[in-house]
Amino acid sequence: MPFGFDEFVINTPTIAFRVLIDRYNIELREAQKIIDKGRLICNGKTISIKNQKIIGSIKVLRFLPKSKGLKPIFTTKDFMVFDKPSGLLVHPSRVLTPYSLLDEIRTFGNEKSNGVHRIDQETSGLLLASTNRDSEIKLKGMFEKKEINKSYLAWVFGNTEDEFIVDKPIKIRDDYSTSKHKVEINIDGKVATTHFKKLLYNPTKDISLLEITPFTGRTHQIRVHLFHVKHPIVGDPLYGRSYEFSERYLEESLSSEDRVKHSGALRLMLHANRLYFTLENIYSIKSLVDFRAKIDSIYTSNVKILY
Repeated sequence: MPFGFDEFVINTPTIAFRVLIDRYNIELREAQKIIDKGRLICNGKTISIKNQKIIGSIKVLRFLPKSKGLKPIFTTKDFMVFDKPSGLLVHPSRVLTPYSLLDEIRTFGNEKSNGVHRIDQETSGLLLASTNRDSEIKLKGMFEKKEINKSYLAWVFGNTEDEFIVDKPIKIRDDYSTSKHKVEINIDGKVATTHFKKLLYNPTKDISLLEITPFTGRTHQIRVHLFHVKHPIVGDPLYGRSYEFSERYLEESLSSEDRVKHSGALRLMLHANRLYFTLENIYSIKSLVDFRAKIDSIYTSNVKILY
């Protein structure tokens, strides 16, 4: 388990958040977050008041990374790039999450290293991580300013147009009683634009391989835009699937056989293939870095894991 208790003793009454700042060399906001999440315990009692003075036996629930050997494909003193396999969470979803990419980010970086953007658990490909707080702020700012560019590959059902753009607003759903889609196309949603280019078409399986460039970064943007134009991603267990099928997937009661039979693959066939940006906002040089993920056999024209 990547979370564990750090245990120590305080012999002098000290303000709770100061104990955390001094012991872990963290900022005030990080110390406050630990307390807000109930991860600071003094003499067996959870501390909830940030400026409360504490003394005695202290336990702090901390993330303790355990590597499985997934190394970054590129590193500098300020950032790392990982090629994430499908099925791996970027961050633990709960304390009991046994393993996530954060284990490797903190193993090959340090306790202040973090992923600076997200890709879905079932999406494979490139993930950028910072190694310190300053670079985290800069890199997240670059994403917000559209100074970091990304593109994806995806197998989708049907023969698409050679090139097309979907420009439809996306809104987080308020009601999941009739659909398990996390987002929907909605006039009240946020602006979302995605460019698609067909690379090849497999007539035997009636699927197309697309190169995809999102110009905005909405939740499930690529998935819902492709569903909207009736070319859902092969293997997508939510968009393009029935309510009952999606519910079984979310409850982890869906068999591999049914997954392949009804969605076409054992995983979402979406791959974060390219990540490129200039170093100008990180270092005082203007140099383009361009990373390409490895493309495994599922992205060849053979599409071996499809039915």
